[in-house]
Amino acid sequence: MYAVEFQAKIKDGTIEIPEVYRHRFKERVRVILLAEEESTTVNLIDHLLQHPLKVAGFKPFARDELYERS
Repeated sequence: MYAVEFQAKIKDGTIEIPEVYRHRFKERVRVILLAEEESTTVNLIDHLLQHPLKVAGFKPFARDELYERS
């Protein structure tokens, strides 16, 4: 059995075999499809960038305040 791996997009229910492999696959083939799973977890940083927290009375530090040493 000869096996190859490549990524492809399905167009109208058809997967096109890359030209370099076509000479090997002329008759019947065994097909196994592996689809990328969509991420169900939300990246916290991305979420916070899209939905910033609003805190009453919050005032960001000025640049010189950030580097002040007590």
